[in-house]
Amino acid sequence: MIPLTDIEAAAGRIAPYVLTTPTATSSTLSDELGTNVVLKLELLQKTGSFKPRGAVNQLLAYEHRAGGVVGISGGNFAQGLAYAAGRLDVPARIVMPETTPANYLDATRGYGADVELTPTIADAFVRYDELVAEGWGPMHPFDNQNMMAGNGTLGLELLEQVPDVTDVIISIGGGGFMAGVTSAMKGSNPDIRVWGVETDGADVMARSLAAGSPQTMTPTSIAKTLGSPYAGEKPFEIARDQLEQVVVVPDEEAVRAMTFLFERAKLVAEPAAACTLAAARALRGRFDPDGSLVLILCGGNLSVADLCAFTARFS
Repeated sequence: MIPLTDIEAAAGRIAPYVLTTPTATSSTLSDELGTNVVLKLELLQKTGSFKPRGAVNQLLAYEHRAGGVVGISGGNFAQGLAYAAGRLDVPARIVMPETTPANYLDATRGYGADVELTPTIADAFVRYDELVAEGWGPMHPFDNQNMMAGNGTLGLELLEQVPDVTDVIISIGGGGFMAGVTSAMKGSNPDIRVWGVETDGADVMARSLAAGSPQTMTPTSIAKTLGSPYAGEKPFEIARDQLEQVVVVPDEEAVRAMTFLFERAKLVAEPAAACTLAAARALRGRFDPDGSLVLILCGGNLSVADLCAFTARFS
């Protein structure tokens, strides 16, 4: 796991640049799921997702940042790195696939980064490697120790906000978010159960665990911010050794959860975040009635067009 001391150091380092996001209880979901349900509202973080936590920590730890850095992203990490680079006055270049929604591109450019587009996310990773070889500072979106430590600061926050937490459900893309938060939770209390969730078509970690080693895939899920073409090495190890299970839910169930959160909780959670509720529904009956289940809503970067399209498609 990521050492707890690294995560604690990251918390102090990034504090001036990120928000402590709130939690909220839900009596409706508690009744439905048979346990006390708490929502961690990380979708209220700077840039609309958890990404600035790891991006700021990784950037601050990189000694040669003044020469410029490069990142790769399907959306949320682009904004997180662009925000971090802007706050620290560092030139940033972000490689993104052409399928990236316009609102992600506009926000990334708005934070001051230069954006380069490639046909696919796999092509973006190739171009990223080329730019690193040319001398740009590498800012990996998930398979980096400082990135994972920064992400883990959410876990420390959660332990203070919900000290009686028994279960946590967290989304998995490449796995850096899961790896950091799981390290913080299990490093502080090994009895806490952490469950991962992916959507069908963005389930590279579940496939990797089934195969016994990190795998690659071409993402097809509507949850584009979960759509990593491969699982990170360190995240894979942490998922294998520490997670209860990685639940794979259909896009349809992620959208149903997204719609519920919009209509009942008044929260705009992207499918990559709402899928934690879909996973909780799939796991119903596995939670302690006297326990506390935390659903981490990791991002809310959803355009009105996509919100309407997703609900129309799966209504």
